[in-house]
Amino acid sequence: MNKVVLAPQGFKESLTGMEIAVAMSIGVKRVWPEAETVLIPVADGGDGTLQALVDSSEGEVRAAQVEDAIGRTIEAEWGALGNGTTAVIEVANAVGLARLSQDERDVRNASTYGVGQLFIEALDAGFTDFIVGVGGSATNDGGAGMIQAMGGKLTDENGKELPRGGIALTKLANIDVSGLDPRMAGTNVLVACDVNNPLCGNRGASAIFGPQKGATSEDVRELDAALSNFADVIAKDLNMNVAEIPGAGASGGLGAGLMGFFDARLRLGADIVLDAVNLDKHLEDADLVIVGEGQFDRSTVFNKSPVAVAQRAKLNGTPVIGIAGSFGGGFREVHDHGIDAIFSLVNRPMSLRAAMEDTSRLVAIATEEACRAIAIRI
Repeated sequence: MNKVVLAPQGFKESLTGMEIAVAMSIGVKRVWPEAETVLIPVADGGDGTLQALVDSSEGEVRAAQVEDAIGRTIEAEWGALGNGTTAVIEVANAVGLARLSQDERDVRNASTYGVGQLFIEALDAGFTDFIVGVGGSATNDGGAGMIQAMGGKLTDENGKELPRGGIALTKLANIDVSGLDPRMAGTNVLVACDVNNPLCGNRGASAIFGPQKGATSEDVRELDAALSNFADVIAKDLNMNVAEIPGAGASGGLGAGLMGFFDARLRLGADIVLDAVNLDKHLEDADLVIVGEGQFDRSTVFNKSPVAVAQRAKLNGTPVIGIAGSFGGGFREVHDHGIDAIFSLVNRPMSLRAAMEDTSRLVAIATEEACRAIAIRI
């Protein structure tokens, strides 16, 4: 075995993708001490994307003071990649649902203002290219708050500026982008998105994602109407029809706002990350690829990074094995999508807590045993 590519994503609430890759490398080296191990942590646009891109590019995680979805000042992380031009913004770090308790959720008035503040922070630092992970937001304002934070004006029929939040868009009459941060005109914005929902309607942002953010059926109806009005005004004032573009409904309509105001492009999160870390180049002469995530189950085959990596590896005919904390329903489906064999790091009866506290050692053991199986000559 000459070259092994290690491309796991982070195990949620346990270790980052790079930490998992380091543990995998230990296991590989126990079997093939002379093998070259290439550590490439990956992600699918959701949790861990920022860390994976920072680690792979030798960049750094930075922090900024911004407002969360309900207006509290918090410290939110963003990524400065090693190329010196690309910044990574994870929407959930600023206005994420996970930052709010059940009682604090306020989907009608929640705002993406903090996302705009992260953009400004990165612009001030000289960054011109942006990768935006849009999952996990607590908002349903179409990115209106982001635009307000960056100097755009959203006004009603009397010229009065709207308050923050999605429900306020019901009264939106005009959009003035003359004061929008001019530096955005020279940027490229790429949105990591694994949903294709339109902005409005039965498959839109409010109907599909609103309830998990605390929206009642009446909230859904009113927020959907507000976003529909938002789209109409964008069409009128910006000459762009965002309502029906697949992915416009992502993250409470933030996809529509990013496209409408910044001409952003939407791509599958896994593809963005794999291209950014130059995975294809590393796969060209690999003898084995090892992927991993916290749990392999039926959802793994839907735009998740382990399968995305495996499918690229299969273009070269390279075998792929996977390491996971556990197996869930439908886990065998991964075999039809390029992952040849999978192994669990749980090797004896243990609690979830015990496994999470010992993840690094268990990953090394599972990887070693998987490699020993491969090394058998019958």
